[in-house]
Amino acid sequence: MELGQVLGALPPIIDPNVLVATAGRDDAAVYRIAPDRALVATVDFFTPIVDDPTEFGAIAAANALSDVYAMGARPLFALGITAFPREKLSTGLLEKIVAGGAAKMAEAGIAVVGGHSVDDPEPKFGYAVTGEVHPDRIVSNDGARPGDLLYLTKPLGSGLVATAIKRGLCPPALEREAVAVMTRLNRDASEAMIIAGATAATDVTGYGLIGHLANLKGGADIELSAIPFMNGVRELAEKDLFPSGSRRNHAAYRERVDWGGIEEIDQMMLCDAQTSGGLLVAIPPANAQKFEHAAESAQRIGVMRGDGVIRIK
Repeated sequence: MELGQVLGALPPIIDPNVLVATAGRDDAAVYRIAPDRALVATVDFFTPIVDDPTEFGAIAAANALSDVYAMGARPLFALGITAFPREKLSTGLLEKIVAGGAAKMAEAGIAVVGGHSVDDPEPKFGYAVTGEVHPDRIVSNDGARPGDLLYLTKPLGSGLVATAIKRGLCPPALEREAVAVMTRLNRDASEAMIIAGATAATDVTGYGLIGHLANLKGGADIELSAIPFMNGVRELAEKDLFPSGSRRNHAAYRERVDWGGIEEIDQMMLCDAQTSGGLLVAIPPANAQKFEHAAESAQRIGVMRGDGVIRIK
């Protein structure tokens, strides 16, 4: 079932204080509570993608926080969400997951104030995060203008890495790089895009780069050679270690993108489903230098168009 069908089951929203909701497929919901204050709310959880439980908790926390950062907002607090097999509670694994997540939330300057857990044979972990933003300063996914420059603030490849880890095929150095990337907060990139007057932003996660480019709306020219990837992920791609989410992304978007004749393996890498990926940000050309100075990790990957077509060069 398509996401649109599921969302279609929801009743129409008539509350004028709902500023951002499901219709725009944005990163988080936004609700105005005062003329100069709005709450930003998001929730995200998933199954383990790395072997170390503390690192898994930290990745889950960084991933959940990214939706708030992508909206140009400041996180306030978090609630934990846990599904865990009861018979394994005595192993200490869950305590390590929770501790890893709490430490990452503390790095972001917020507390985990509660949560909910259920008994489940398959472990899952994540957070509902609440943040705050001025209603006039929301950075949504639909404000980019033709000519705005596109930046990506983290390298791609975490979907491939997660599959390789599960199969025992990931080189240790690449696994360490991926963990470092996935646990890095998007806080600095968010602050930089606010300073530079970003017109639109989203965080690159499950839909892959191509899917999130489509969510920015407007279309874009993308330079394949400019897109950053983690060191060694192409070798994983050549072994066809793409997760099922990446394959679904490619099937959904392959006919909607002008691939410019690039190989299918490169198409798949651009559709690779990410976890705790970087921000995809549209910046007015006049502010490009300001953004690049403030967000040193950001890579310019293309430029927004106005015809709705994504073109790969």
